[in-house]
Amino acid sequence: MRQPGRQTRRPERRTPQTAAELAKVHERALAEAAARAATRDTNPDDPSLFQPRPEIGDSWERLRRLGLDPDAGAAAVHLGPAEIEHRRRSSGLDPLLPVLRGTLLEQSGQPPLILAIADADGHILWQEGERGLRRSADRIGFLTGARWIEESVGTNGIAAALRAQRPMQVHSAEHYLRSHHSWTCVAAPVHDPGTGRLIGAINLSGPAHSVRPYLLQLTATAAKLAETELRARRLESLHHLRTLAAPMLARVNGPALVVDAAGWTAAAAGLPPPARLRLPAEGWSTTAVHWLPSLGECVIEPLADGWLVRPVPLRNTAPAPAGDPDGPDSPGGPAALDGLGGLGGLLAEQAEGARVRLDLRRPGSPALSVHGAAGSWSHALSPRHAELLLLLATERNGLSAAQLADALFGDPARTVTVRAELSRLRRHLGGLLAHRPYRFAESVLVGVAGPEDPYDLLPSSSGPAVRRLRAGLAGGTVRLPGPPPLPGQLPAPRTGRVALPPA
Repeated sequence: MRQPGRQTRRPERRTPQTAAELAKVHERALAEAAARAATRDTNPDDPSLFQPRPEIGDSWERLRRLGLDPDAGAAAVHLGPAEIEHRRRSSGLDPLLPVLRGTLLEQSGQPPLILAIADADGHILWQEGERGLRRSADRIGFLTGARWIEESVGTNGIAAALRAQRPMQVHSAEHYLRSHHSWTCVAAPVHDPGTGRLIGAINLSGPAHSVRPYLLQLTATAAKLAETELRARRLESLHHLRTLAAPMLARVNGPALVVDAAGWTAAAAGLPPPARLRLPAEGWSTTAVHWLPSLGECVIEPLADGWLVRPVPLRNTAPAPAGDPDGPDSPGGPAALDGLGGLGGLLAEQAEGARVRLDLRRPGSPALSVHGAAGSWSHALSPRHAELLLLLATERNGLSAAQLADALFGDPARTVTVRAELSRLRRHLGGLLAHRPYRFAESVLVGVAGPEDPYDLLPSSSGPAVRRLRAGLAGGTVRLPGPPPLPGQLPAPRTGRVALPPA
């Protein structure tokens, strides 16, 4: 079964360049960036430039624009002992330490390494390893309580993995700060299998000359083991909630179900239980009755560890049958957290005048809001679906599968992946999306809310078109579609399409 809330990506398998080669890339790339800024040439895909890997180059460009000194960095942020202990307890990572130590530090024949575990904000909560190596790490501020983010310490493994939400390696002079060039870091993100939420990263660091290529795969495997442990704990919690809910459901008059705080069904009576309910991204409001995509209007009552959900009688929407888009094994179902809940049928009827807002303000947490006559919904998006919807929002005339494949992968032949993902999106968005070419329906009003820093736009994406869009936004040559009007407002007149920067 696919893990919720994340997109499966293989860790990189590139052979690292030598430290001397990367040092030349580092110095020349920073000099070229300064020259481009002087001439206002913001196209990072210019083949005449001597460039690092796309993920590293994007990070360097962002930090250069922020004014981070590659020799000094920025003022370090360190947590006090009480705050470190509080974050350890609340992170959910504490129980994972034994399996991580056994997997990453207790391997015979392995070069000296430092194991660091950070929370989702980049704070290093645990750090273990060979004593002499840790003393060297202390001199660059790599210690427990430090916040290892790009804005303070430049490009590094922890920050790269948290931003890209996939296993990453930062080798030698790929670090933005010159003081870090003697190190190599490999890191992998950890997600909560119950919610798909990013909760931290696992990092291995060591001298650049002794770090082995297999360590990236080892770190990615350790992250999967950690998520397996978290999944087992969630299932145990669901079982406990099911035991408590059984006598309660026996006394309820009518269909009802009990879900945990993340919406996963623990028990049900009188209706086929969906694997998971789509809880609003902003949480429940103070009203007792809420509209749920798969059940219609429901009375919601809080329980100690979840919610009691009772569908309102005589609603217009029938309960979702087993095997519907909310089922655990369906494409884009709740187990993947990359669909949009079973909205297809309703949205197909409500496409006329519907308002869609793609919210990309928070890096790593893309969401889609749909507003129509039947109500409003807001749902988390997978990274790939966010990329596709962004491209379609910025090109209202539509794009073919080959054009989308070229925009995402730099390879117009990779249409199979594009068509599969768009088929899943269209299954859930219904009439909001049209095809031949793929596009938002003409009657749909679409807006995109972007981050304050253009280089925070879908930071996990290395697609050529997304990278051009970031650079164009930073240079002021393109803009994102504005927010759709509120109910009762007239739509702003169209002044032409908001096109992607040319390839």
